[in-house]
Amino acid sequence: MIKIAITGNIAAGKSVVEKFLLNLNYPVIDSDKIVHNLFLNSKKLISQIDYLFGKFDIYNNSGLDRKKLANLVFSDKIYLKQLENIIHPLVIQKINDFINKNSNEAFVFASVPLLFEVGWNYMFDKIIMVASDEKIRLKRLMQRNNLSEQDAYLRINSQMPQDEKIKRADFVIYNNTNYIDLRRQLNTILLQLI
Repeated sequence: MIKIAITGNIAAGKSVVEKFLLNLNYPVIDSDKIVHNLFLNSKKLISQIDYLFGKFDIYNNSGLDRKKLANLVFSDKIYLKQLENIIHPLVIQKINDFINKNSNEAFVFASVPLLFEVGWNYMFDKIIMVASDEKIRLKRLMQRNNLSEQDAYLRINSQMPQDEKIKRADFVIYNNTNYIDLRRQLNTILLQLI
């Protein structure tokens, strides 16, 4: 089995690559979706978040407001690190469980946006980096998450520079044009992996 990470900065197009891989029947797990599910289903995680950040205005009428929490942690690297320290071990466990469950597959893919920032690249045999021009990512992020330009830049700037990730990756997909071009680049990489 070859364990392959898909990474890239925010709004670069990782989810499109994931969809293409899923349509080709490859096993793919998404660390962002793991985190989302943990926020919905892990009482232990919510309790830890409340302990660390409950004194801040991170709640609304229906409970924890993830957007408020995101605004808090993306504005202070110490808070971001504290949140990562409680979430990351849970995510690593879910990824390892998924890899073990699919151990009979030739390839297993995991989408991990912060792969290099958190030092998880050691877990994978190959790394595919999805890259896109910053102006394109900014526009996508503002539209997708309904963010102001300032809030979008906070999220973009909280990550390692894209050029640094490109240097560390085994393969790079440039997502600046259209889905046809992205799929062509992905197919080229898959052929090299076989």
